[in-house]
Amino acid sequence: MAYYNVTMDNSVLRNGSCSPIATPCLTWLYCIVFIGGLVGVISILFLLVKMNTRSVTTTAVVNLVVVHSVFLLTVPFRLIYLIKQTWIFGLPFCKFVSSMLHIHMYLTFLFYVVILVIRYLIFFKHKDKVEFYRKLHAVAASAGLWLLVIVIIVPLVVSQYGSKEKYNEQDCFTFHRELARKYAQVINYIIIVIVTATAVILLVFQVFIIISMVRKIRHSLLSHQEFWAQLKNLFFIGVIFFCFLPYQFFRIYYLQVVAHSHDCDSNAAAYYNEIFLSITAISCFDLLLFVFGGSHWFKQKMIDLWNCLLCH
Repeated sequence: MAYYNVTMDNSVLRNGSCSPIATPCLTWLYCIVFIGGLVGVISILFLLVKMNTRSVTTTAVVNLVVVHSVFLLTVPFRLIYLIKQTWIFGLPFCKFVSSMLHIHMYLTFLFYVVILVIRYLIFFKHKDKVEFYRKLHAVAASAGLWLLVIVIIVPLVVSQYGSKEKYNEQDCFTFHRELARKYAQVINYIIIVIVTATAVILLVFQVFIIISMVRKIRHSLLSHQEFWAQLKNLFFIGVIFFCFLPYQFFRIYYLQVVAHSHDCDSNAAAYYNEIFLSITAISCFDLLLFVFGGSHWFKQKMIDLWNCLLCH
């Protein structure tokens, strides 16, 4: 807290505004995210070669890898700013890097939903998999999505991001004053409701599926491939609840208090908002799930651990 107060005082002296994001915990967090995410991306590339390219789930995973990779490219610029406490890459690029964290979060959430819904359909319709008719269809679906993101979503977000106020080019990630505008608050509240409701619905379905499986195959649960798939689903939901929902919940308070305040004492909320936002980047570790989840050694260790727990 003492470091936080010093950082806040230095920010006020430098630019007359509150810049509560230069903190060691963020630096370490983004370092861990960058290293872990990079390891995950490199590792998953070896598995993707063996995956069914017509599978809808595989297509979603490939797009998830692309989302994480693009975001990880922006992390070094965040680290440079956190270490130097001065932004040297220009305000337009600052807006791009800042908005990429939000775009990464929501695109990751979208692909989680796609993966989970497909797996739920497989379970309820008793199918082995859901596939595109041809490989070309999978490529076309991905290309169409990224065309939408690159041509429409990214330019729209970056052009509107931090466009209503004037900002110091040496300070980055301080666009919270934009939230004082009514339309920005309405959009944020809608997003909060949609993300939260979707997460709860997915959790309800997942709990129902796991309970159903436990009742049917209680004694040989860990030997069934489908049960391992459902455990992966539970992990994705866990990422949503751990990484994404805390930020969404805090956003409610943040919109009400910080957006209408120009006082540095109240801007402590902006500091915590940056912490919650950075936690969403931990979702980059999800690729390691596919690596370990497909490992026979990992599954065997889990089975041994489960049997050991049952023995006691």
